[in-house]
Amino acid sequence: MLIGIPDIIGSDLLKALADTGHGDLIVIADHFYPPYSKSPHAVSIQAKGTGSAEMLDAVLQLVPLDVEYEKQPIWYIVPDQESGVVVESNPVWDDVKQTVAKHGYDPACIGTLERMKFYEKAGNASVTICTSETQPYGCIMLQKGVK
Repeated sequence: MLIGIPDIIGSDLLKALADTGHGDLIVIADHFYPPYSKSPHAVSIQAKGTGSAEMLDAVLQLVPLDVEYEKQPIWYIVPDQESGVVVESNPVWDDVKQTVAKHGYDPACIGTLERMKFYEKAGNASVTICTSETQPYGCIMLQKGVK
């Protein structure tokens, strides 16, 4: 038994996170994200029963953001501009901002990536955590830092 590990971080996820290093990308995927086609080289971990922001909170208890080297080391997915889809707000996005602040980071370190750019960047992810998040555009990606 380990002390201080959030309950929603299972042993497979704990090992996957421990195996990442500085600059590695971690995707916290919503229920609709296709991990095998969008992040084919990543370790894919099932974390069903959790939401994206809830998982972000747990991950940030163990993994620092790369604020020393990146202006925005965390991103959430937004609709492609040319798609015509307009999403003014999203509970996940609001929760991401609150969670980042809760862990002592300036919310200005959060960026947005349009859907196709998010998928392109996620192709280099080391870990994909598949949640049960059902809010549209509920995917998050972070770049691991050092502390």
